[in-house]
Amino acid sequence: MGGSKPWPQVSVGNKDHTNAAVVIIGAGISGMCMAIDLIRRNKCHNFIILEKSSAVGGTWHDNKYPGCCCDVSSHLYSYSFEQNPDWSRVYPGQEEILDYLIQVAQKYKLYKYIRFNTSVEQARWDDSELKWKTDVKVSGDKDSEFSNAYTIISDFLISAVGQLNQPAYPDIPGLGEFGGKIMHSARWDWSYDLEGKRIAVIGNGATAAQLLPELTRAAASITLFQRTPNWVMPRLDAPIPSLLRTAFRYLPPLLWRTRALQMDMREDFYAVTDSDSNISNQIRGWCSDAMRAAFPNQPKVWKKLTPEYAPGCKRVIISDEYYPALASPNCHLETRPIARITKTRIEVGGTAPPPPSPGTSSGTEELDLIVLATGFRTTEFLSPITITGAHGRALSQIWEESGGATALYGTTIPQLPNFGVFYGPNTNLGHNSIVLMIEAQSRYLAALVATVLDARGAGRPLALVPREERVREFNAEIQERLGRSSFADERCRSWYKNSEGRITNNWSGTVVEYQEVLSKVDWGDFEQVGEETGKSGSGVTLGGKKETRLGRVREETVVGNTALVVGGAVAAAAVVGGVVWGRRRGGRRWW
Repeated sequence: MGGSKPWPQVSVGNKDHTNAAVVIIGAGISGMCMAIDLIRRNKCHNFIILEKSSAVGGTWHDNKYPGCCCDVSSHLYSYSFEQNPDWSRVYPGQEEILDYLIQVAQKYKLYKYIRFNTSVEQARWDDSELKWKTDVKVSGDKDSEFSNAYTIISDFLISAVGQLNQPAYPDIPGLGEFGGKIMHSARWDWSYDLEGKRIAVIGNGATAAQLLPELTRAAASITLFQRTPNWVMPRLDAPIPSLLRTAFRYLPPLLWRTRALQMDMREDFYAVTDSDSNISNQIRGWCSDAMRAAFPNQPKVWKKLTPEYAPGCKRVIISDEYYPALASPNCHLETRPIARITKTRIEVGGTAPPPPSPGTSSGTEELDLIVLATGFRTTEFLSPITITGAHGRALSQIWEESGGATALYGTTIPQLPNFGVFYGPNTNLGHNSIVLMIEAQSRYLAALVATVLDARGAGRPLALVPREERVREFNAEIQERLGRSSFADERCRSWYKNSEGRITNNWSGTVVEYQEVLSKVDWGDFEQVGEETGKSGSGVTLGGKKETRLGRVREETVVGNTALVVGGAVAAAAVVGGVVWGRRRGGRRWW
């Protein structure tokens, strides 16, 4: 292992190709954040990132459908330590977000740690060696010629696969018999020409709301199959003027304040989880106003598009174009249930005739393309990877016995020593940027990794697991709180719930509350697993520490107007000084 640097500062090389201090599964926002924290906080370079795709970006590499964008404002949907002054719009598109993530990967030189086209088949904990053994499969043709499968041994294993990576395909009779083209939104085929096609879209969530305006511009006809309506509020998207982008670049406090104000607004939006809150009633009004503007004097359509459940039970759709697209002459809303799919069409059930508007299609015409905007298998965390913990206990079995996916703070799991998960159970948000949650998780997991690697470096292998009673206590607390929120509304089905109706995906509070929870490591939450017995107390201690304070990034408004002015003046002075200096060097500018 190269040079004179001690382990784990040296990077994984050829001779230790199958050994690493840390293995990270996934090169999306979470995996990249963890890698950067390992480098910056832990001075650790002895890690491997396994990525099944051919590029970084995670969900922003997988989802490339027309109109794909983020429903969180761009300045907040980015790392706090890599704020971007150059976003072109209030809400960024997929390609711009992916470009940003590529730039971050390049800046922190992450590519040398990533093994692309490498998927994880299974990972198992070795009780005797106190190590993880991760089996991988290489799918790249050339790389697989060297070795198409191998096992990596590591001290720590981190899953950064997220919740939005396994497409959910609907169970509709005859789906496989359709003779035209079928595409899932997360597996878009850009070689397929949409012009003049007869298209059906199954699903009407956030993805469909982004897709529909783009499809109506090209297709001869569109039929949108809606199972239940959604609450839709204005997006108010707009380009960011170049002058303002310049100001963000050269007056950083202005950028910080913009991000903080967006954070404040988004945190206030958490009130949507109270079905009787002012923001919930505002959403009802916004939705009604936009719907009636697109469909004037059409009460039958209003009824079809107005949910019976409270705002927030399902993710609120943010769109300026959804209702106008649905009202287009070539678009038809079909609310009758799908009975079956034949070789040429989708047949619907029920006896109610289709409404005369919007559109003129019957919803059962012959089709060229079926688009599945049916989301992801969100409650199947870590799927399809097989994870086996201490004493050969499968994660699927552990979660089955607990009634669904659970974890301590959504990051560590009982009976899985030295294991961490990003965007795990009960860490999804319906109101704010998930990046803010990810950064808190990364800081927390980096502290656990540091402790394990310090012990290993001292010749005292250490295996940490969260105490099961603490996990049960924590999950009872958040489930009780979630049960009083709009997420629990029995009148709607959502991807926040598992098949038994338990809310396994969403966090029960604000981002600030979550950041506060993970601002320290309470070592009383954990127990040490023995080398062979698997019992607590292997003789390794944590130096008597009760907790480790980590702090948190304060994203909310903390920069006052005075600081904003002073900071801006300093930045402006630096710019002016740079201009003068540049002129003295022959008139060349330094930016």
